[in-house]
Amino acid sequence: MTNTALSEEVLDTLFGQARSHNGWQDKPVSDDQLRQIYGLLKMGPTSANSCPARFVFIKSAESKMKLKTCLDEGNIKKSMTAPVVAIIGMDLEFYDKLNKLFPHTDAKSWFAGKPAKIEETAFRNSTLQGAYLILAARSLGLDCGPMSGFDNTKLDAAFFPGGKVKSNFICAIGYGDASKLYPRGPRLAFDEACEIV
Repeated sequence: MTNTALSEEVLDTLFGQARSHNGWQDKPVSDDQLRQIYGLLKMGPTSANSCPARFVFIKSAESKMKLKTCLDEGNIKKSMTAPVVAIIGMDLEFYDKLNKLFPHTDAKSWFAGKPAKIEETAFRNSTLQGAYLILAARSLGLDCGPMSGFDNTKLDAAFFPGGKVKSNFICAIGYGDASKLYPRGPRLAFDEACEIV
């Protein structure tokens, strides 16, 4: 496979013109689209191929009502009107799957019995996988509204009752309503955020 730069149109879809949406068109997102999103995002790199993210895609009215009780006031409307809200969680027992995911060495021993390393690795890599979810959804013509602003403890009790998965952040998915966008916020210039050494 030869790597080639993506077109400006594609870059705009993923980055340049893409926005974090707060309002949604009344168009459904299918289960097949959610499977496509996961099919793409799972290919993104994680340390030791650990893949610690676990995803709950909330679509039903019943599940949305459970979610609503966990949200900060400012996130209720944009979550309840979205076709789907994804919970990006992190499996704190992800290392149990490393024999399958990273089979050429005993990677499980790097984590077992080391809670600080487990949490650091799970948080970092599930955050990465959540970002891959956003890019995957955008690449399929969907829009996203990632957010914090919820009670993690209540959310975990409602959707991850086993205790081994903890919530990281949530992300609304659908077809954004551009009329509800706020003006785009500024970004830092290269020299404000970067250095080449």
